[in-house]
Amino acid sequence: MTMKIQNVAELQERLSRPEDGDASAIGALGGDLLILGAGGKMGPSLARLARRAADLAGTRRRIIAVARFSNTDLPAELAAQGIETIPCDLLEPGALNRLPDIPNVIFMAARKFDTSGAEHLTWAMNTYLPGLVAERYRDSRIVAFSTGNVYPLRSQSQGGALESTLVGPVGEYAQSALGRERMFEHGSARWGTRVAILRLNYAVELRYGVLVDVGRAVFEQRPISLSMPFVNVIWQRDANSWCLRSFAHCQSPPLVLNITGPETLSVRDVALEFGRHFGVGPIFLSDGEGSTALLSDASRALTLFGRPTATPAEIIEWTAHWIRQGGATLNKPTHFQTRDGRF
Repeated sequence: MTMKIQNVAELQERLSRPEDGDASAIGALGGDLLILGAGGKMGPSLARLARRAADLAGTRRRIIAVARFSNTDLPAELAAQGIETIPCDLLEPGALNRLPDIPNVIFMAARKFDTSGAEHLTWAMNTYLPGLVAERYRDSRIVAFSTGNVYPLRSQSQGGALESTLVGPVGEYAQSALGRERMFEHGSARWGTRVAILRLNYAVELRYGVLVDVGRAVFEQRPISLSMPFVNVIWQRDANSWCLRSFAHCQSPPLVLNITGPETLSVRDVALEFGRHFGVGPIFLSDGEGSTALLSDASRALTLFGRPTATPAEIIEWTAHWIRQGGATLNKPTHFQTRDGRF
């Protein structure tokens, strides 16, 4: 699939374009959809995908996006597309009780960056709040985003971590993310709540993600660290699609799914590929190449949902074009090279 995305409007359309499987998933929900933490990197495109999928299915569904909405333009943009918005600080006492009762809930509120020095807020967002949500929406189905950071680092020969791999979170962000999972597991055990937990790494689009970080470094001739020598990625539209389709697999105890692409990518090879697109040679730091990385095996999700619609080679080509034409970024580096968990 060859495409050249020229602007943010085209990108948003691509990221929210539904397929028949998305429409079927929304049609089978049996009720409305509430997205908690919908103002971040993935939330807006997920809300748009859900809205368009419901329209494609010819199903009347309320899609409700809840967030603090630090981007003050976003509520009006979503409302213009038929998505209800509720500005809300989810940590404010009583805030959750003021939200509507909805049978299908996506939890994606989280804190990763700037953890160091404000660990208490990271734990509040990533562990305390999920406990509150698990109780408030104990009678709903919940799809909760987590992260592959809960796994230990692995060598390429070991392959990606499976959902059955013993967790080994490094640093307080990853530890608090595991706490989030445990809170939803506790709610499921106590109230029988049907839950799916999605361990994501890494969702990418043209303004944000590991491939943007590497591609921009090559284009700007900045040195690239190989301390984390391998990565997994998935096109953000595909990650959002898999999220919607996960409602059919919510259960008690929760179903855990790794959400990423099937390929293990060499950071060196990715940089060299960007270099071929830009006609330059990438620069690598001389701090040595690591032997382990954060890797996940998404075989279970692939069995349920099929392969992602976009391959890494395609995404690299699209990203290179975006960077070359001066496309906007979200100015949020992933820091994927971080090995000590200090974000």
